[in-house]
Amino acid sequence: MGAGERRADGSTPTPSERGFARRVVGRLEERYPQIGTALNHDDPWQLLVATVVSAQTTDETVNKVLPELFLRFPGPADLAAADPEVVERIIYSTGFFRQKTRSIIAMAEGVEERFGGRVPASIEQLLGLPGVGRKTANVVLAEAFDQQAIAVDTHVRRVSRRLGLTKETDPDRIEQDLRSLVPRASWNKLSMRMIQHGRDTCEARTPRCFECVVVDVCPFPDKNLSVSRP
Repeated sequence: MGAGERRADGSTPTPSERGFARRVVGRLEERYPQIGTALNHDDPWQLLVATVVSAQTTDETVNKVLPELFLRFPGPADLAAADPEVVERIIYSTGFFRQKTRSIIAMAEGVEERFGGRVPASIEQLLGLPGVGRKTANVVLAEAFDQQAIAVDTHVRRVSRRLGLTKETDPDRIEQDLRSLVPRASWNKLSMRMIQHGRDTCEARTPRCFECVVVDVCPFPDKNLSVSRP
């Protein structure tokens, strides 16, 4: 973990708490040894756009519209000059298409004008782009640039809270709590492992605790230990 990493509330985790986090991360690493984003992409630019478009929809839906989007608008300069109505039509099925269109066109303008068409590889520069929040920036850093970054989405929030790794609800504060507990070398794949675990097992409404790899150490009080049968 990074030297001096503290929780969001300013406290320092105990060795026991960090040991627990290492056990959890180790089991998730064993369960998902090879893991990465399900968003199809060939480069940092495509991943940046895909991540913004993926808000409030499924990766599968986004992957269906990306080929046409990148065929029509291959790079930042192309998208910056795009007709918004054309972009809206392409990404319509992903929902919130007008807002997303405004975001990715403005983002394209920022990448082109400020960085010469190349996606920056620093959290500060990414956050300075229109439409880019901390989760999106961390996904790009971890997945496209192999940097140690933790992205917090709804699955990471749910899994980390159920495991007792955080009591926070704000994504930025959850990220800080995870950074304080988890060894730095595990940061860049932690999000994707938690996301997959949330999809496969630790579901929101009916978690499949009976097949969970951390069920024996998980403090979640409302475990579902009964295998439902048709």
